[in-house]
Amino acid sequence: MRYIFRLVLMLVFLAAIAVIAYSYVGDLTAQRSTVEVPVSLEVN
Repeated sequence: MRYIFRLVLMLVFLAAIAVIAYSYVGDLTAQRSTVEVPVSLEVN
C-alpha cells in the first residue's frame, strides 16, 4: 500500500512540474492581427 501511495504522489508531483514548465516554455499567447472587412450599408 505504501508503494502505491508513493507512486501516486510521485506522478502528481511530476504532473505539477510538467504543467509549470509548459506554462513557462509553451507559447500560450494568442496571435493578433488587424482585420478590415468592408461593410455596405443600405439606406432607404
